[in-house]
Amino acid sequence: MTRVSDPSAPRIAIVGATGAVGNTLIDLIEKRGFRYRDIHLVASARSAGTELNVDGESHPVRAVDEFDFSTVDLAFFSAGTEASRQWVPRATAAGAVVIDNTIAYRMDPDTPLVVPQVNAHELDRRPRSGVIANPNCSTIPLVRLLKGVEQRWGVRQAVVSTYQAASGLGHPGIDELKDASRAALDHPDETYPAKEFTPSLAFNVIPKIDRFLDSGFTLEEQKMLQESRKILGLPHLDVTTTCVRVPVVNGHSEAVWIETHGVVDRTELVEVLAGLPEVTVHDRESRHAFPTPATVDDPDRVHVGRVRVNPNNPRAFWLWLVADNLTIGAALNAIQIAEELVERRTL
Repeated sequence: MTRVSDPSAPRIAIVGATGAVGNTLIDLIEKRGFRYRDIHLVASARSAGTELNVDGESHPVRAVDEFDFSTVDLAFFSAGTEASRQWVPRATAAGAVVIDNTIAYRMDPDTPLVVPQVNAHELDRRPRSGVIANPNCSTIPLVRLLKGVEQRWGVRQAVVSTYQAASGLGHPGIDELKDASRAALDHPDETYPAKEFTPSLAFNVIPKIDRFLDSGFTLEEQKMLQESRKILGLPHLDVTTTCVRVPVVNGHSEAVWIETHGVVDRTELVEVLAGLPEVTVHDRESRHAFPTPATVDDPDRVHVGRVRVNPNNPRAFWLWLVADNLTIGAALNAIQIAEELVERRTL
């Protein structure tokens, strides 16, 4: 049990508790033993009354439009951007610190954008906005690796292709991929009525995530540039990305090309990456080893493989990374932010 009577333990709310990230947050609270004095599960009115278990205790889900945020010290928001825009101001006005898992506040200058392994110092003080933003699910594992490379060699440019799973759109995305895949196998001549993914993601890849911008890039691609710069404190960092949705249930992958200011030795590079917090380099012992979304065995780590220094440009290298987007890319980062807030007594 992680529910305690200690007055220093926070009273917490999970807004979006019935969603994929909310479910993962609950699992991680139990797994990591995150101590809380009280917990409230919150979602939209249509989910109100649902019962969910936390640490073996049943808790009713409450409707967000009726919830009193003055009863909590810390609120996790994972109910979508519009819900955050509507309800986060109400939560902060009531005195709660919010950890928000949407794009709503990420680029707000009064809101820190935090990956604890990279810029935990941002949590030394309570943010002026009352909000700490959780970055994009593909940005988080990328900046965790870029941090180590920047400290050793400096980063000139990163070129990234992402391969993002259906769970990036939560339970609806997962369900549609499974249903569409079955339909495509059973009725290959018929068109599945796609809703979450257009065209259908079944046996397909879609080189578009989020809406197109006037630049021709998508919002997802712009997020990775802007967020990487803010988290790393490198306002001129050059990150360019193509974001692709792939027919994988869970687990995002990225092929990353990094150009540095210094000459890179592969052996040293592997040791630098392996020395980063919660990173596993699969080809540290054998260059033929690599991670995939289906084979990684620890969702709480960033998995790296295919580390290759370019023989024609020793200041550049490739790597392949895999990270569980519901944990590393969302819920785990949020819980680690909360753990830091408690440790630093920022709440």
